Amino acid sequence: MESSIIGFSRGDASAKTFKAFNPANNASIDVNYAMASEDEVNDACLLASNAAFEMAQFSGNKKAEFLNALADGIDGIVEDLVSVMTTETGLPEPRVRAETGRTSGQLRMFARLVEAGHWVDARIDRAQPDRQPLPKPDLRAMLRPIGPVAVFCASNFPLAFSVAGGDSASAWAAGCPVIVKAHHAHPGTALLVGNEVVATLRKCSWPEGAFSLLFGEGRTVGQSLVTNKMIKAVGFTGSRSGGRALFNLANAREEPIPVFAEMSSVNPVFILPGMKLEDIDSFSTGLAGSATLGVGQFCTNPGIVFHPAGEFGEQIKTSYVQKMKKVGAGVMLHRGICDLYHKGIQKLTSCEGVKVEYRFSDSVEGEGSKAGPCVLSTSVNEFLADSAMMDEVFGPSTLLVAYDDLAQLIRVVSTMEGQLTASVFGVETDLKNDQGLVDHLEIIAGRILFNQFPTGVEVCESVVHGGPYPATTDGRSTSVGTGAILRFARPVCYQGFPEEWLPDELKEGNPLEIERCES
Repeated sequence: MESSIIGFSRGDASAKTFKAFNPANNASIDVNYAMASEDEVNDACLLASNAAFEMAQFSGNKKAEFLNALADGIDGIVEDLVSVMTTETGLPEPRVRAETGRTSGQLRMFARLVEAGHWVDARIDRAQPDRQPLPKPDLRAMLRPIGPVAVFCASNFPLAFSVAGGDSASAWAAGCPVIVKAHHAHPGTALLVGNEVVATLRKCSWPEGAFSLLFGEGRTVGQSLVTNKMIKAVGFTGSRSGGRALFNLANAREEPIPVFAEMSSVNPVFILPGMKLEDIDSFSTGLAGSATLGVGQFCTNPGIVFHPAGEFGEQIKTSYVQKMKKVGAGVMLHRGICDLYHKGIQKLTSCEGVKVEYRFSDSVEGEGSKAGPCVLSTSVNEFLADSAMMDEVFGPSTLLVAYDDLAQLIRVVSTMEGQLTASVFGVETDLKNDQGLVDHLEIIAGRILFNQFPTGVEVCESVVHGGPYPATTDGRSTSVGTGAILRFARPVCYQGFPEEWLPDELKEGNPLEIERCES
């Protein structure tokens, strides 16, 4: 029996339990996990609230020490992660090892950020006591931690967007305690990482409450967590319905709090007229690889492709179908995702004007949560006539849409919801003749790509993994890259304070030697 981690203690192991399932055969895994009670949720929040005061005073070096040590610790348990995570998720061993590296890499990236210290955006306006007609006071401002953050593990990234993933890493880097709600599909993976977090916190002398890990249902534990008055922000990656439910709960509180939810995106691809015939084969190869990567279970999966109508478009379609026919069925993360994928395909095929170009048809009954690729097609007029075609289908499917002219693409983009990404393929002269397409894409997407596919998010300083609703609940933020830290910080201004009472980042002598905006 395994139970939640409440600070440095374990929860009640006699509570109601659940088991995870192996998606390869849908058989239950013989480990019971006890669901956290409402009292345990409150205890975790109280510990976090108390820890927040001490953590807010941590130096960048102290935070970096923990983040680097945790990265080393996670790298050190990779063999255990391979064993547990492959069983719980159906993901292959190379993916587990790669995601472990991404997770530890993110932690080290934030360690470098807080060591440098520039992220606090220090601003100094010195006093002008002789200014007329009124003297100017001394004002100094910087970013400070927002307080305890609730993080919800993502189903499709059991490490990189989970217990010690990007949300948690950026919150700890900002100086915020983190309470994680484990995903029901991979609790064993969450516990392995959670135990490593606790061990590292103790090693680095961080306060109890800097981290807790809760098992349980979203409708009970998740709701209790988001509505607890001690929680000051939420990080979430998942479905639109799940993210919107948390957003509504958070905004209905007596003290509303921000919810940074990454939810839904079809990541449109636009093939412009300048693409050459000789490029079709390499394009369709790349598209097939991107659309079926991880059985299509990436939030940047390219779900809709707009191509020129006519013979050129038919060649693209033929080439792409040939590539997709070479892809077999794969194990999806869990039965729920698999069922939703098949329902999404069924919904799309029922739309007027949608044609099935190819659908993997080999029987996979009794073989677990498996799904194969699907290619559908329609015209741009049919697409514009039915908004259901714009809905995300989470899995290895592609809707090909034929258009006649660029003006139709502008109309398409004008009717589209917010997206994480938008990709444009063609030649440079297309960008001069696109009638403002890229300008329109800038309005709806967080990341715009030219002649590149959207899967494979580069974790670095300048990446943006966000976008207008429903891609996220806050299009001003990113959940990947160093900019993610800004979600869990708020500006505080110190007016007229004596030098000794100012944070080091704002002191006159600039003892930390960070970049500052001064006047």
